[in-house]
Amino acid sequence: MVDVEQELIVKFEVFSERDEQTLDALISGVRSYNFEKAGPGTSKPLAVICRDECGTLIGGIAGRTIYRQFLIEVLWIEKGSRRTGLGRKLMEMAEIEAKERGCLAAQVDTLSFQGPGFYKKLGFETVGKVSGIPESPERHFLLKRYD
Repeated sequence: MVDVEQELIVKFEVFSERDEQTLDALISGVRSYNFEKAGPGTSKPLAVICRDECGTLIGGIAGRTIYRQFLIEVLWIEKGSRRTGLGRKLMEMAEIEAKERGCLAAQVDTLSFQGPGFYKKLGFETVGKVSGIPESPERHFLLKRYD
């Protein structure tokens, strides 16, 4: 048997703007690999939003459910509506839907000035933290297991 090494010829590109087609191809590749290793897991978007009486978006939560987990990607409340309970209500509604989809946990990462305290009040626990990076706020990784 002859072992022949072939030189792989590649071209690298650096992007400074979001390229949806490339991003979709990368995500598709990861999903294929995940399917091989963890079995079928359908990623399904989950979002709950709130609008004021004029129809203006004042808050929302968005993420996805996959492998029995609710992965929170963003939670935002407009400045004038913060500390009114709106964030808690959005979280409650999203978690109800996540549980109905069979989720056993929720996870989120947030910066130190954004919301670790908010999530802890809702029953999340810190499972990881990245700190000590100059000119960068701490990043908190939080998890909430559902009973």
